[in-house]
Amino acid sequence: MKRFVAASAAAALLAAAGCRQSIDRRPPRARVRVAAAADLNAAMGDLVARFSGSHAVDVEASYGSSGTFYAQLLNEAPFDVFFSADLEYPRQLAARGLTLDGGEFQYAVGRLVVWVPNSSSVDVGRTGLKGLAAASIAHVSIANPDHAPYGRAAVAALRSAGVYDAVQSKLVFGENVAQALQFAESGAADAAVVALSLALAPAARDRGRYAEIPLDQYPRIDQAGTILKWAADVEAARALRAYVLSADGRAVLRQYGFFLPNE
Repeated sequence: MKRFVAASAAAALLAAAGCRQSIDRRPPRARVRVAAAADLNAAMGDLVARFSGSHAVDVEASYGSSGTFYAQLLNEAPFDVFFSADLEYPRQLAARGLTLDGGEFQYAVGRLVVWVPNSSSVDVGRTGLKGLAAASIAHVSIANPDHAPYGRAAVAALRSAGVYDAVQSKLVFGENVAQALQFAESGAADAAVVALSLALAPAARDRGRYAEIPLDQYPRIDQAGTILKWAADVEAARALRAYVLSADGRAVLRQYGFFLPNE
């Protein structure tokens, strides 16, 4: 009986070792580090989940203003792919020789909305941007126009609607467009001019209401990305780019209110 138990234990150890060897033989998952514009906060989460589910690639996404990421990438910050909220930052990186040859791509066209919490008395569906001049609106949050493309678009829209002078003293700046929405969600601002993609995210959709700003009131928000010259795994980075531009990736972007290039 003792010999039987010892033999069984030995067999179990050998089997466990075999399992470990089998696991060790599996190819390791690749990794892609992404710097993403803040308007992609919700959409990119869905894109990454679907991509990683069908590819042996893990994606680490960081979100912020495109201008801030651009400044970091000038110093070769450790990212592999940059998803910008405009065309110019990827183009400028390419002009400086900091991107992979042929690495640039356009992936979406952004849209602006004016957003208010459910508690607001302002009927943004009826008044649009002009409602921001109401006395009940003390603070309006937008992304910082110094480095955030959506902030620059918001200022242009306010000027086009003829309410910038009335609203200028009310403006509070978020570091990026996602933080601008957070200000309005938390009550630090009474309204926000932000990306449609964020207003369509489940949390914001349940907490407030929005009205889309006519496209002719601000410059077209063409969004582009690029693969950085120092990408650690170029093939994995290219695979992520290909997925975002695929029919599946485009469907996710449409779901979050983006127009698509050439549509």
